Amino acid sequence: MNIYLWTKIFHLFFVIAWMAVVFCLPPLLLALAGVGEEPAVRQRLIPLGLKLYRLGHHLFGLAFALGLVLWLYFGMTGPWLHAKLVLVALLLGHFTLAGRWLKRMAAGGSLPSVAVLRWFSCVPAFLLLGVLWLVLAKPF
Repeated sequence: MNIYLWTKIFHLFFVIAWMAVVFCLPPLLLALAGVGEEPAVRQRLIPLGLKLYRLGHHLFGLAFALGLVLWLYFGMTGPWLHAKLVLVALLLGHFTLAGRWLKRMAAGGSLPSVAVLRWFSCVPAFLLLGVLWLVLAKPF
C-alpha cells in the first residue's frame, strides 16, 4: 500500500477519535449541570471531562498534522476544501468552548442553562454532516 493511503487512513482514524470526544463533552456538561452541587458526582465527572478534553487536543493535533500532509504533500485542493476547513474550525471552536465551560466548572463557576447545553450538544452533528457532504460530494 502506498504512503498516501496510509496517511489518509490515519487521518480518518484520528478525526473519528476526535469526533468521539467532541460528541462526549456536551453530554458530560449536561450531566454536570443536572447534578447541581452534589460534590461526589462532580468530583468524578470533572476530572474525567478534563482528561477527555486533553485527549481531544492530542487527537485533533494528530488529525490536523496528517491533514496538512495530505494537503501540502499530496496536493489535495479545491474550494470544497476551504469550506470544509471553515466547518472544521467551527467544530474546533465548539470543542474549545466546551473545554472552557468544563474548566470554569472545575474552578467553581457555573455552566449555561440546561436548555443552552442541549442546543449546544446538537451543533457538532450538523457541522459533521456538512463536513462529510463536502468531502464526499466535492460540490465545488
